[in-house]
Amino acid sequence: MSFIVTTITMLLFWFLLSGEFSVILVVAAVVSSLLVAFLSANLLIGKGARVGTGFKRFIRFVPYFFWLIWQIVKANIDVVYRALHPQMPIEPCIVKFKSDLKTDLGIAALSNSITLTPGTVTLSANSRGEYIVHALSGKHADDLLSGEMQAWVKWIEDA
Repeated sequence: MSFIVTTITMLLFWFLLSGEFSVILVVAAVVSSLLVAFLSANLLIGKGARVGTGFKRFIRFVPYFFWLIWQIVKANIDVVYRALHPQMPIEPCIVKFKSDLKTDLGIAALSNSITLTPGTVTLSANSRGEYIVHALSGKHADDLLSGEMQAWVKWIEDA
């Protein structure tokens, strides 16, 4: 069932982004969606998860997506400020923390969200919930350690 749901989700996402419906693009969309579903169906829904769980996760992901975009915009402005400031107030540091995320989806979502946010890069993440992150400054590290991003991802994971 997760294969079908993943295929449909990928297909809808493709059409949402492309807005094109020529024959070649529809065929490419179907083939690509089937391939992605074959390779990663268990990541989106989870092994043995009900379809309702995947749908709940998707619905919860929507507000997270917009929150994450806002965090990326704010972090971009901060990184540009630090890069263009005459004294370049950059204080690189390594941050280690534990998270209570349990699923592969949660671990991957948090790791990728951290790396997508300018000023932070996930160096290591494992199934025990241990993360090692490089931060451009103490502000970036403090924002990460506040736990807001982890709380959002945990909310999606718990669907």
